[in-house]
Amino acid sequence: MSADLPPELLAALSTAADTPRLLVTSDFDGTLAPIVNNPADARPLPAAAEGLLSLAELPSTTTALISGRALETLRALSSMPATVHLVGSHGAEFAGGFAHDIDRDLLQDITERLREIASGRTGVTVETKPASVALHVRNAAPADGEAALAAAWEASSQWDAHVTTGKAVLEFAVVSTDKGEAVDILRAEHDATVVVFFGDDVTDEKAFARLRDSDVGVKVGPGETAAAYRVDSPDDVATALHFLLTQRRSRRRS
Repeated sequence: MSADLPPELLAALSTAADTPRLLVTSDFDGTLAPIVNNPADARPLPAAAEGLLSLAELPSTTTALISGRALETLRALSSMPATVHLVGSHGAEFAGGFAHDIDRDLLQDITERLREIASGRTGVTVETKPASVALHVRNAAPADGEAALAAAWEASSQWDAHVTTGKAVLEFAVVSTDKGEAVDILRAEHDATVVVFFGDDVTDEKAFARLRDSDVGVKVGPGETAAAYRVDSPDDVATALHFLLTQRRSRRRS
């Protein structure tokens, strides 16, 4: 129920619903989809997915997912149709490809080293993507996870790569990645007058930092943030999306 959301957030979403051209954007893991132990098992909450899809069907309203996942993985896990724009690799990978060349030799070197670091440490895994590679320690014993991350940090001094820290993950990209830049690109492409962005992780802070006074940034869960508003869980994101949907539908009909 929308009554469970902070009243100041409801007021901000109600104001956003009035804007001529609305862009609603969201992270995937931990925001539209609950965090799970096996990343391949992540799926959006049905209510959240329905809210985002229904918003995309409204006039002068655009929706998008901006995720650290590779674009093809995001497409498979989210099951979103073409009406919802998808941006992968922390904002660097659009449907048309990457904006910068990929140093595949460097990517291979990083991947091989991270696999060496993960070897023999139960629960430490390596995820490869088209332009980056990530070391995950969520399912590792604390000692193994800390040792793996420390070894990866030490090795990274040899690589000309962009490092992103997240929840129990360290990722190395061989192209520039920035969810804030992705928001700017989508804003310009769709001439959005207001942007709403939901995110839960450190990587989402770049998007929150790019938002303007009339925009609405919503942090999901605990932690320091540049977002003006906060909710507790993906269930709250679903509630907020449906509240925004109801408000915008009523304004579009009036």
